[in-house]
Amino acid sequence: MRQPHAYPRKSRVSAVRKWKRHWQYYLLVALPLLYILIFKYIPMFGVLIAFKEYNVVQGILGSPWAGLDYFKQIFDTPFIWDYFKNTLEISLYGMLVGFPAPIALALALNEIRNGRFKKTVQMVTYAPYFISTVVIVSILIVNLSPNTGLMSSLFRSLGLEPIDFMGKPGWFTSIYVWSDVWQFVGYGAIIYIAALAGVNPELYEAAKVDGATRRQKIVHIDLPSLVPVMVILLILNMGNVMSVGFEKMYLMQNPLNQASSEVISTYVYKVGLLETNFSFSAAVGLLNSVINFILLVLVNFIAKKVSSTSLW
Repeated sequence: MRQPHAYPRKSRVSAVRKWKRHWQYYLLVALPLLYILIFKYIPMFGVLIAFKEYNVVQGILGSPWAGLDYFKQIFDTPFIWDYFKNTLEISLYGMLVGFPAPIALALALNEIRNGRFKKTVQMVTYAPYFISTVVIVSILIVNLSPNTGLMSSLFRSLGLEPIDFMGKPGWFTSIYVWSDVWQFVGYGAIIYIAALAGVNPELYEAAKVDGATRRQKIVHIDLPSLVPVMVILLILNMGNVMSVGFEKMYLMQNPLNQASSEVISTYVYKVGLLETNFSFSAAVGLLNSVINFILLVLVNFIAKKVSSTSLW
């Protein structure tokens, strides 16, 4: 007679054997999952601070509830919408310039037939990614200095008056965005180069037989093959549109360019840590995250309707 729990026991034994056979792969997956759990999910408990009169002595659970008072305070805070505007402006400008740049670089590298030159270009464009943010900002400050910078020397040699680029709010956004493009364009092109490497060679051979030019091959073969990757990365970028990097922004900031350089991340740092107004800064950060989430869902919905590619 067959035992009533034979099949479940057999499946459990099979699962244990499978785990023992491939434990190295499960270990590799466990490490990033553990990182996400510790640094992404567990800190979500701190969201309660935005709804409480938080103080360090009483702790998160012991602090009295404040309800939506701090969210109402956001709308009454002077200049808060200027900071949201700066954040959105820098993010959209960065996407407008930084999103197509890796695509263009990947397409250009894909057309290079000289292997040594191709590897050299890849190395030169990829190398800035490994430079720390502090060094990047130091390079910018030194080279854009109105007194001793490289740009000021160039302007003087042309008989022009040097410009204090880091001291003028109008220049800050462009300096931030284009320095980001220089730093990340090579790294961002890797995924597109990998996608182009997977294109069926028979498509290029057929295009060559039909007499297609290089431009026509790029338009009708390369770009369509990159569309799924482009859509996914665009959705992910839109999910971070209100999350401008704090470190570089804070290091580049000074009293002269603060009208353009003060964004949500730097404002939350100053209010939350420097002024110890933890509840208000948590409310601002939570509102910023909600906006990012809404944009992510909206763009994913549009992408799903327009194309067959989406995150879910």
